[in-house]
Amino acid sequence: MVIRIMAATSLVTLLTLAIWAQRGQVPAGAPAAPAITASEVTAMIAKSPSDKNALGQRMLQLGTYNVNMEHRVMGQAAAVHEKEAELFYVIDGAGTIVTGGKLVEEKRTNDANLSGTSIQGGVSKRISKGDWIMVPEGVPHQIPTVEGALTVMSLHLPR
Repeated sequence: MVIRIMAATSLVTLLTLAIWAQRGQVPAGAPAAPAITASEVTAMIAKSPSDKNALGQRMLQLGTYNVNMEHRVMGQAAAVHEKEAELFYVIDGAGTIVTGGKLVEEKRTNDANLSGTSIQGGVSKRISKGDWIMVPEGVPHQIPTVEGALTVMSLHLPR
């Protein structure tokens, strides 16, 4: 597990730095390579509540790019990000992700995001430790069920 976490963290760091370098806007004094250790990730997971989801726990940040940990013990509402894609890496556990289709009971969350109670007509896929999922911008997605607990890394990729 430690090797997979380190590999995922390294890949995310490389992706983030590559994207940032293409923008040519590295601020003065910015760290060259933000990092998080496998033991730090393990500690974050251990601190997560066992009776409710813990979303948006910051793992790494570089400019406008944030790598977050989401520890889920139950399903979550569906979402659409209208101005960014979202990359998930499953750190541990298993569950089901639904992508595509149409939001049910759609509501505007803010100027760039929509939420819904579920997804109608989407494609369900079981996900588990080591899986990568790229959700393009504008695509409804939801993790409606987890098998015990599911911990994912999430990276939002603004256009």
